[in-house]
Amino acid sequence: MVPASYYLILSVVLFTLGALGVLLRRNALVVFMSLEMMFNASNLAFITFARMYNALSAQVVVFFVMTVAAAEVAIGLALMVEIFRTKRSVDLDQMNTLKG
Repeated sequence: MVPASYYLILSVVLFTLGALGVLLRRNALVVFMSLEMMFNASNLAFITFARMYNALSAQVVVFFVMTVAAAEVAIGLALMVEIFRTKRSVDLDQMNTLKG
């Protein structure tokens, strides 16, 4: 059996990589993928703690996080497609105005 600390270390590494992707990259799609990595890292930590303490509440939180992630992808990708149609780019530096 793999110790819980390994899962937590993996979760921290994934969350750090996701945070670096959000902070350093300028492509909106990469930022979305980095956000998904951060959501999954938090889910892994929640599931690890739920297994350690036999708590059901952490699993409920994971379902909530997965729901938020799915909504973020659906709305965010629709916005990115529309922005790409108008500006021909998904660079976050060029998205400084809401004008069409």
